[in-house]
Amino acid sequence: MKVFLFLALMLSSYSYAQSEHDSQGGIQKNSGHHNEMHGGDHHEMGGTMHGSHHKLDKITLKHFFEPLPASIIDEKKNAALIALGKKLYLDPRLSVNNTISCNSCHQLNNFGVDSQPTSPGHEGKRGGRNSPTTLNAALHIAQFWDGRAKDVEEQALGPILNPIEMGMAKDVDVVGKLKKIDEYKTMFAEAFKDEKDPILYVNIGKAIGAFERTLLTPSRFDDFLKGDENALNDTEKRGLQKFISMGCANCHNGVAIGGNSYKKIGLVVPYETKDLGRFEITGLETDKKVFKVPSLRNITKTGPYFHDGSVATLDEAIEEMAEHQLGRKVEPEFVADVKAFLGSLTGKVQK
Repeated sequence: MKVFLFLALMLSSYSYAQSEHDSQGGIQKNSGHHNEMHGGDHHEMGGTMHGSHHKLDKITLKHFFEPLPASIIDEKKNAALIALGKKLYLDPRLSVNNTISCNSCHQLNNFGVDSQPTSPGHEGKRGGRNSPTTLNAALHIAQFWDGRAKDVEEQALGPILNPIEMGMAKDVDVVGKLKKIDEYKTMFAEAFKDEKDPILYVNIGKAIGAFERTLLTPSRFDDFLKGDENALNDTEKRGLQKFISMGCANCHNGVAIGGNSYKKIGLVVPYETKDLGRFEITGLETDKKVFKVPSLRNITKTGPYFHDGSVATLDEAIEEMAEHQLGRKVEPEFVADVKAFLGSLTGKVQK
Protein backbone atom coordinates (compact mmCIF):
# COMPACT_ATOMS: atom_id res chain seq x y z
CA MET A 1 0.00 0.00 0.00
CA LYS A 2 2.84 2.39 0.86
CA VAL A 3 4.36 1.84 -2.58
CA PHE A 4 1.10 2.77 -4.30
CA LEU A 5 0.71 5.88 -2.14
CA PHE A 6 4.26 6.93 -2.90
CA LEU A 7 3.75 6.44 -6.64
CA ALA A 8 0.54 8.40 -6.50
CA LEU A 9 2.33 11.23 -4.70
CA MET A 10 5.14 11.29 -7.22
CA LEU A 11 2.81 11.25 -10.22
CA SER A 12 0.50 13.93 -8.89
CA SER A 13 3.35 16.15 -7.71
CA TYR A 14 5.10 15.77 -11.06
CA SER A 15 1.87 16.71 -12.82
CA TYR A 16 1.53 19.76 -10.60
CA ALA A 17 5.12 20.82 -11.20
CA GLN A 18 4.72 20.49 -14.96
CA SER A 19 1.51 22.52 -15.02
CA GLU A 20 3.24 25.24 -13.01
CA HIS A 21 6.25 25.22 -15.35
CA ASP A 22 4.03 25.54 -18.40
CA SER A 23 1.74 28.21 -16.99
CA GLN A 24 4.61 30.41 -15.82
CA GLY A 25 6.97 29.87 -18.72
CA GLY A 26 9.95 29.23 -16.47
CA ILE A 27 11.02 25.85 -17.92
CA GLN A 28 11.04 24.39 -21.39
CA LYS A 29 9.37 21.06 -21.96
CA ASN A 30 11.30 18.53 -24.00
CA SER A 31 10.48 15.19 -25.52
CA GLY A 32 11.55 11.94 -23.94
CA HIS A 33 10.95 10.38 -20.53
CA HIS A 34 13.88 11.99 -18.73
CA ASN A 35 14.01 15.16 -20.78
CA GLU A 36 10.58 16.20 -19.57
CA MET A 37 12.27 16.76 -16.25
CA HIS A 38 15.67 18.12 -17.24
CA GLY A 39 15.93 18.95 -20.90
CA GLY A 40 19.05 18.58 -22.99
CA ASP A 41 19.66 22.32 -23.13
CA HIS A 42 19.56 22.82 -19.33
CA HIS A 43 17.17 25.72 -19.85
CA GLU A 44 17.75 28.33 -17.17
CA MET A 45 15.18 29.28 -14.61
CA GLY A 46 15.13 32.39 -12.52
CA GLY A 47 12.97 35.48 -12.46
CA THR A 48 10.17 34.11 -14.64
CA MET A 49 8.23 32.53 -11.79
CA HIS A 50 6.03 35.14 -10.19
CA GLY A 51 5.32 33.17 -7.02
CA SER A 52 4.19 36.24 -5.12
CA HIS A 53 1.30 36.63 -7.57
CA HIS A 54 0.30 32.98 -7.44
CA LYS A 55 -1.51 32.10 -4.24
CA LEU A 56 -0.33 28.88 -2.66
CA ASP A 57 -3.54 26.94 -2.27
CA LYS A 58 -4.11 24.83 0.82
CA ILE A 59 -4.69 21.63 -1.16
CA THR A 60 -1.25 21.86 -2.75
CA LEU A 61 0.42 22.58 0.59
CA LYS A 62 -1.33 19.64 2.28
CA HIS A 63 -0.35 17.44 -0.64
CA PHE A 64 3.33 18.01 0.08
CA PHE A 65 3.72 19.10 3.69
CA GLU A 66 2.35 18.73 7.19
CA PRO A 67 3.21 20.69 10.33
CA LEU A 68 5.23 19.19 13.14
CA PRO A 69 3.15 17.45 15.80
CA ALA A 70 3.20 19.03 19.25
CA SER A 71 4.93 15.92 20.58
CA ILE A 72 5.84 12.37 19.58
CA ILE A 73 6.52 11.08 23.08
CA ASP A 74 4.66 11.45 26.36
CA GLU A 75 7.21 13.61 28.14
CA LYS A 76 5.46 13.45 31.49
CA LYS A 77 5.08 9.67 31.52
CA ASN A 78 8.65 9.18 30.28
CA ALA A 79 10.29 11.95 32.30
CA ALA A 80 12.81 9.67 34.02
CA LEU A 81 13.73 7.93 30.76
CA ILE A 82 14.16 11.24 28.93
CA ALA A 83 16.30 12.71 31.75
CA LEU A 84 18.53 9.63 31.63
CA GLY A 85 18.74 9.88 27.83
CA LYS A 86 19.81 13.51 27.94
CA LYS A 87 22.52 12.76 30.49
CA LEU A 88 23.81 9.88 28.35
CA TYR A 89 23.67 12.03 25.20
CA LEU A 90 25.91 14.63 26.83
CA ASP A 91 28.27 12.21 28.59
CA PRO A 92 31.76 11.70 27.06
CA ARG A 93 32.27 8.72 29.39
CA LEU A 94 30.42 6.63 26.80
CA SER A 95 33.62 6.82 24.73
CA VAL A 96 36.76 4.76 25.29
CA ASN A 97 38.87 7.69 26.47
CA ASN A 98 36.12 9.88 27.97
CA THR A 99 36.42 12.57 25.28
CA ILE A 100 33.53 12.04 22.83
CA SER A 101 29.81 12.21 23.52
CA CYS A 102 26.81 12.16 21.20
CA ASN A 103 26.79 15.91 21.67
CA SER A 104 30.35 16.23 20.33
CA CYS A 105 29.11 15.61 16.79
CA HIS A 106 25.44 16.53 17.30
CA GLN A 107 25.64 19.69 19.38
CA LEU A 108 22.34 20.70 20.95
CA ASN A 109 23.36 24.37 21.06
CA ASN A 110 24.28 24.29 17.35
CA PHE A 111 21.14 22.84 15.73
CA GLY A 112 22.29 19.26 16.31
CA VAL A 113 25.49 19.40 14.22
CA ASP A 114 29.19 20.23 14.63
CA SER A 115 29.42 22.33 11.43
CA GLN A 116 32.26 20.19 10.05
CA PRO A 117 32.35 18.21 6.78
CA THR A 118 33.03 15.01 8.74
CA SER A 119 33.49 14.58 12.48
CA PRO A 120 36.61 13.65 14.45
CA GLY A 121 36.40 10.61 16.71
CA HIS A 122 38.17 9.65 19.93
CA GLU A 123 41.61 9.65 18.27
CA GLY A 124 40.95 12.60 15.98
CA LYS A 125 40.36 10.38 12.94
CA ARG A 126 37.40 11.44 10.84
CA GLY A 127 34.50 9.37 9.62
CA GLY A 128 33.59 9.18 5.96
CA ARG A 129 30.21 10.90 6.17
CA ASN A 130 28.80 14.16 7.44
CA SER A 131 27.14 14.03 10.87
CA PRO A 132 23.46 14.88 10.28
CA THR A 133 21.41 16.79 12.80
CA THR A 134 19.62 14.92 15.57
CA LEU A 135 16.89 17.58 15.69
CA ASN A 136 13.64 16.13 14.29
CA ALA A 137 15.57 12.97 13.34
CA ALA A 138 13.07 10.73 15.14
CA LEU A 139 10.57 11.59 12.40
CA HIS A 140 12.71 10.03 9.67
CA ILE A 141 12.02 6.76 7.87
CA ALA A 142 15.29 5.37 9.27
CA GLN A 143 18.62 6.61 10.63
CA PHE A 144 22.09 7.22 9.16
CA TRP A 145 22.62 8.35 5.57
CA ASP A 146 22.24 4.75 4.39
CA GLY A 147 19.24 3.96 6.60
CA ARG A 148 20.96 1.06 8.36
CA ALA A 149 19.29 1.76 11.72
CA LYS A 150 15.50 1.55 11.90
CA ASP A 151 15.05 4.28 14.54
CA VAL A 152 16.85 6.68 16.87
CA GLU A 153 17.01 4.04 19.61
CA GLU A 154 19.01 1.71 17.38
CA GLN A 155 21.07 4.54 15.89
CA ALA A 156 22.23 5.77 19.28
CA LEU A 157 24.05 2.51 19.95
CA GLY A 158 26.08 2.51 16.72
CA PRO A 159 28.64 5.28 17.30
CA ILE A 160 29.51 4.05 20.80
CA LEU A 161 31.03 0.84 19.40
CA ASN A 162 32.36 2.41 16.20
CA PRO A 163 36.18 2.17 16.28
CA ILE A 164 36.61 5.60 14.69
CA GLU A 165 33.88 7.42 16.61
CA MET A 166 33.56 6.61 20.34
CA GLY A 167 35.75 3.53 20.24
CA MET A 168 34.29 1.24 22.91
CA ALA A 169 35.24 -2.37 22.12
CA LYS A 170 32.16 -4.24 23.35
CA ASP A 171 28.70 -3.46 24.68
CA VAL A 172 29.57 -5.24 27.95
CA ASP A 173 32.43 -2.79 28.43
CA VAL A 174 30.01 0.14 28.15
CA VAL A 175 27.60 -1.46 30.62
CA GLY A 176 30.44 -2.24 33.03
CA LYS A 177 31.59 1.35 32.92
CA LEU A 178 28.13 2.74 33.70
CA LYS A 179 27.55 0.26 36.54
CA LYS A 180 30.46 1.82 38.39
CA ILE A 181 28.75 5.24 38.41
CA ASP A 182 26.32 5.66 41.29
CA GLU A 183 24.25 8.32 39.55
CA TYR A 184 23.55 5.99 36.65
CA LYS A 185 22.56 3.18 39.00
CA THR A 186 19.87 5.45 40.40
CA MET A 187 18.74 6.90 37.08
CA PHE A 188 18.50 3.56 35.25
CA ALA A 189 16.56 2.06 38.16
CA GLU A 190 14.10 4.94 38.02
CA ALA A 191 13.75 4.86 34.24
CA PHE A 192 13.34 1.06 34.05
CA LYS A 193 11.46 0.32 37.25
CA ASP A 194 10.21 -3.10 36.15
CA GLU A 195 13.68 -4.46 35.35
CA LYS A 196 15.83 -6.21 37.96
CA ASP A 197 19.06 -5.37 36.12
CA PRO A 198 18.22 -2.13 34.24
CA ILE A 199 21.71 -1.11 33.10
CA LEU A 200 21.65 -2.94 29.77
CA TYR A 201 23.18 -1.82 26.49
CA VAL A 202 19.82 -1.85 24.72
CA ASN A 203 18.43 0.42 27.46
CA ILE A 204 21.10 3.01 26.69
CA GLY A 205 19.64 3.25 23.21
CA LYS A 206 16.08 3.38 24.54
CA ALA A 207 16.96 6.28 26.82
CA ILE A 208 18.91 8.32 24.27
CA GLY A 209 16.19 7.67 21.70
CA ALA A 210 13.51 8.87 24.10
CA PHE A 211 15.43 12.09 24.63
CA GLU A 212 15.93 12.59 20.90
CA ARG A 213 12.17 12.23 20.38
CA THR A 214 11.78 15.48 22.32
CA LEU A 215 14.02 17.39 19.88
CA LEU A 216 11.30 18.81 17.65
CA THR A 217 11.79 22.35 16.33
CA PRO A 218 8.55 24.02 15.20
CA SER A 219 9.15 26.89 12.80
CA ARG A 220 7.36 29.78 11.12
CA PHE A 221 6.59 27.42 8.25
CA ASP A 222 4.55 25.29 10.63
CA ASP A 223 2.57 28.40 11.58
CA PHE A 224 2.03 29.06 7.88
CA LEU A 225 0.82 25.49 7.28
CA LYS A 226 -1.61 25.91 10.16
CA GLY A 227 -3.17 28.94 8.47
CA ASP A 228 -1.13 31.97 9.51
CA GLU A 229 -0.67 33.72 6.14
CA ASN A 230 1.63 36.31 7.71
CA ALA A 231 4.08 33.75 9.05
CA LEU A 232 6.05 33.95 5.78
CA ASN A 233 6.97 37.13 3.94
CA ASP A 234 6.48 37.61 0.19
CA THR A 235 10.00 36.49 -0.69
CA GLU A 236 9.63 33.29 1.36
CA LYS A 237 6.27 32.56 -0.23
CA ARG A 238 7.77 33.09 -3.67
CA GLY A 239 10.61 30.74 -2.73
CA LEU A 240 8.13 28.12 -1.55
CA GLN A 241 6.25 28.42 -4.85
CA LYS A 242 9.49 27.89 -6.79
CA PHE A 243 10.51 25.03 -4.49
CA ILE A 244 7.28 23.21 -5.35
CA SER A 245 7.20 24.16 -9.04
CA MET A 246 10.78 23.11 -9.70
CA GLY A 247 10.08 19.67 -8.26
CA CYS A 248 12.16 19.97 -5.06
CA ALA A 249 9.10 18.94 -3.04
CA ASN A 250 8.95 15.61 -4.89
CA CYS A 251 11.71 14.44 -2.51
CA HIS A 252 11.69 17.02 0.27
CA ASN A 253 8.16 16.63 1.60
CA GLY A 254 6.20 15.39 4.60
CA VAL A 255 6.47 16.47 8.20
CA ALA A 256 10.30 16.67 8.16
CA ILE A 257 10.47 18.11 4.61
CA GLY A 258 12.62 15.13 3.70
CA GLY A 259 13.94 12.18 5.67
CA ASN A 260 11.15 9.92 4.40
CA SER A 261 12.63 8.38 1.24
CA TYR A 262 15.83 7.24 -0.44
CA LYS A 263 17.19 8.73 -3.66
CA LYS A 264 20.26 8.35 -5.82
CA ILE A 265 22.54 11.37 -5.69
CA GLY A 266 23.18 12.32 -9.30
CA LEU A 267 19.80 11.08 -10.47
CA VAL A 268 20.00 13.07 -13.72
CA VAL A 269 23.50 14.52 -13.91
CA PRO A 270 26.12 12.18 -12.34
CA TYR A 271 27.55 13.22 -8.96
CA GLU A 272 31.13 12.21 -8.28
CA THR A 273 31.43 10.22 -5.06
CA LYS A 274 33.16 7.01 -4.07
CA ASP A 275 30.54 6.40 -1.38
CA LEU A 276 28.12 3.70 -2.57
CA GLY A 277 25.47 4.55 0.02
CA ARG A 278 22.73 1.98 0.62
CA PHE A 279 24.46 -0.50 -1.70
CA GLU A 280 26.82 -1.28 1.19
CA ILE A 281 23.78 -2.33 3.23
CA THR A 282 21.54 -4.03 0.67
CA GLY A 283 23.97 -5.22 -2.00
CA LEU A 284 21.44 -4.16 -4.63
CA GLU A 285 22.89 -2.61 -7.78
CA THR A 286 20.02 -0.12 -7.84
CA ASP A 287 21.10 1.16 -4.41
CA LYS A 288 24.51 2.40 -5.56
CA LYS A 289 24.95 6.05 -4.54
CA VAL A 290 21.48 6.00 -2.96
CA PHE A 291 21.10 7.91 0.30
CA LYS A 292 18.31 8.96 2.61
CA VAL A 293 16.91 12.30 1.50
CA PRO A 294 17.90 14.73 4.25
CA SER A 295 15.35 16.77 6.14
CA LEU A 296 15.43 20.47 5.31
CA ARG A 297 14.32 21.62 8.75
CA ASN A 298 16.97 23.99 10.16
CA ILE A 299 18.88 23.55 6.90
CA THR A 300 20.24 27.11 6.89
CA LYS A 301 22.02 26.26 10.17
CA THR A 302 23.29 22.74 9.51
CA GLY A 303 25.95 23.04 6.82
CA PRO A 304 28.21 21.88 5.31
CA TYR A 305 25.94 19.81 3.10
CA PHE A 306 25.45 16.42 1.45
CA HIS A 307 26.51 13.00 2.69
CA ASP A 308 30.18 13.88 2.31
CA GLY A 309 29.97 17.40 3.72
CA SER A 310 31.64 18.64 0.55
CA VAL A 311 29.31 21.57 -0.14
CA ALA A 312 30.05 24.56 2.08
CA THR A 313 27.14 26.89 1.38
CA LEU A 314 23.39 26.53 1.03
CA ASP A 315 23.48 28.57 -2.20
CA GLU A 316 25.81 26.00 -3.73
CA ALA A 317 23.71 23.12 -2.37
CA ILE A 318 20.58 24.50 -4.05
CA GLU A 319 22.43 24.88 -7.35
CA GLU A 320 23.96 21.40 -7.12
CA MET A 321 20.65 19.73 -6.29
CA ALA A 322 18.89 21.47 -9.16
CA GLU A 323 21.58 20.30 -11.56
CA HIS A 324 22.27 16.77 -10.32
CA GLN A 325 18.75 15.75 -9.30
CA LEU A 326 16.62 17.71 -11.77
CA GLY A 327 19.01 18.54 -14.60
CA ARG A 328 18.40 22.27 -14.27
CA LYS A 329 20.63 25.32 -14.24
CA VAL A 330 19.15 27.92 -11.93
CA GLU A 331 19.71 31.64 -11.79
CA PRO A 332 20.71 33.62 -8.67
CA GLU A 333 17.15 34.88 -8.15
CA PHE A 334 15.84 31.32 -7.88
CA VAL A 335 18.57 30.43 -5.39
CA ALA A 336 17.90 33.54 -3.29
CA ASP A 337 14.13 32.97 -3.17
CA VAL A 338 14.37 29.27 -2.32
CA LYS A 339 17.02 30.00 0.29
CA ALA A 340 14.68 32.58 1.84
CA PHE A 341 11.92 29.96 2.05
CA LEU A 342 14.33 27.46 3.61
CA GLY A 343 15.10 30.05 6.28
CA SER A 344 11.48 29.78 7.42
CA LEU A 345 12.19 26.16 8.40
CA THR A 346 14.53 27.19 11.21
CA GLY A 347 13.18 26.32 14.64
CA LYS A 348 11.82 29.30 16.58
CA VAL A 349 13.16 28.16 19.94
CA GLN A 350 16.14 25.88 20.53
CA LYS A 351 16.11 23.50 23.48
